[in-house]
Amino acid sequence: MTKTAEELASGEGAGVGGGSAAEGTVRLRGQGLLAAASFSAVAAGFIAVSISYAGPMVVVLQAAQAAHLSAELTASWVSSIAIASGITCVVLSLLTRQPVVVAWSVPGAALLLTALGHYSYSDALGAYIVAAAMALVLGVTGLFGKILDAVPKPVVAAVLAGVLLPFVLKASGAVVDAPLVAGGLVLAFLAGRRFAPRYAVLVALAAGVVLASATGGIAAPSVAWDFAGPVWTTPTFGAPAIVGISVPLLVVTMAGQNAPGLAMMRQLGYSAGDRLMIGGASLAWLVSAPFGSHGINLAAITAGICAGREAHRDPSRRYVAGVSCGVFYILFGLFSTAAVALVAAVPAALLTVLAGVALLGATQGAIIDAVTHSRDGAAGPHSIEAAVITLVVTASGVSAFGIVAPFWGLLAGAAAYVLLGALRPRRPRSAVR
Repeated sequence: MTKTAEELASGEGAGVGGGSAAEGTVRLRGQGLLAAASFSAVAAGFIAVSISYAGPMVVVLQAAQAAHLSAELTASWVSSIAIASGITCVVLSLLTRQPVVVAWSVPGAALLLTALGHYSYSDALGAYIVAAAMALVLGVTGLFGKILDAVPKPVVAAVLAGVLLPFVLKASGAVVDAPLVAGGLVLAFLAGRRFAPRYAVLVALAAGVVLASATGGIAAPSVAWDFAGPVWTTPTFGAPAIVGISVPLLVVTMAGQNAPGLAMMRQLGYSAGDRLMIGGASLAWLVSAPFGSHGINLAAITAGICAGREAHRDPSRRYVAGVSCGVFYILFGLFSTAAVALVAAVPAALLTVLAGVALLGATQGAIIDAVTHSRDGAAGPHSIEAAVITLVVTASGVSAFGIVAPFWGLLAGAAAYVLLGALRPRRPRSAVR
């Protein structure tokens, strides 16, 4: 069943963050950017970028430090992934009229923490190019989309829930560590949900900033507003780097980022075209790799912020959040040194809880989807067990052979689905009415 944007905007049966795929697919209307623009959508883009710089960017900086990269190359790396992500967000969001959020590969950066120091920097860039080219082929041919479509829907939904759940759980710990700031932010969010649902995350952000400032939690940063553009480095192609970086980087990026990213869009009711979205992100990765970009892919975490109900009640107007996210990525990328310093001045507990409350709706929708799909048609109770196994493995954060938890969750859930389904006793034909 397909619903119009107006029907979905009415909120019937919708979750906190915009509902689940069970509600139907959003049928988008042609609406100009200025006409569709709203303060909540623009703010959602800003919040998404701020959270990206507060968490995922730290992993990139740690990888650069572990590889002993110069300040110039580190700045180029940070700038290239932000600008490439930003341009792709803007282009894909405008083309599709959907809130397409693209970001850099977080599991890829974690992989490089230990791998990057073993190869020359130019060889690493060559390995990025090879991985990007393989991702581009998987995307534009539709092969990756077909692989993902073959995975049972409860398992895909559970992978997404497992990716999001740790961010929500961390908010609980932050409330214990900083009860005044974090607790006040949660109360402000709940009050916002009750009286002004569209602006609940903004109310929470404002309350958190006020409380953190009042308690001296926000330090005055030393900011240097220097332009930090990407720096070209001629890549070289060495077999050891291609084997040691390209293959694992491709696997963790596709399984750990692109799969949950597509699942997020579909869970929120958007008809995510895998060829265009993954192909576009991979092309941006390919072009930006010589400047230090280790991976550009669909986002899952920040997509939940920009594509959820908090961005706008009307799903057809949420694409503005994707455009806003892209613009702020570009600005942060051009002044990456200042952006990192400003975000670092904000208490970690504030950003942790902000991410948690902003992702509540998307997490709720993913969990509902896992159960709803499991009850659909002939799937049977075994699919609920497979979904739970998927959720547990993914949320555990387990990593083996350099491959991150979403891949293992997907694998474990699919295997459980097939095995449990095969072992189910078949009902006699006469018993079927």
